[in-house]
Amino acid sequence: MSKVNFKPNEDRILVESAAAEEKTASGIIIPDTAKEKPQVGTIVAVGEGTTEKPVTVKVGDKVLYGKYSGTEITIDGAEYLIMRNSDVFGTV
Repeated sequence: MSKVNFKPNEDRILVESAAAEEKTASGIIIPDTAKEKPQVGTIVAVGEGTTEKPVTVKVGDKVLYGKYSGTEITIDGAEYLIMRNSDVFGTV
């Protein structure tokens, strides 16, 4: 998990995606063009939430989110996803 100097607003969270699978369970190497976007990541930063929408996760939680959730951003050369707390399906 990275340390990042970024504080999301309201009920938003900053997620560091897990690395895409390099091989299948049977040992077949997956080329870059066929890799799927991971749907699991680790929370790096959380907003304070609002009274109507409290944040239910904390920094360090490993979460599962939707395939097309969030917006990809780059901070200090590292790739992250920023999304709303409601985009998270649950913790792993």
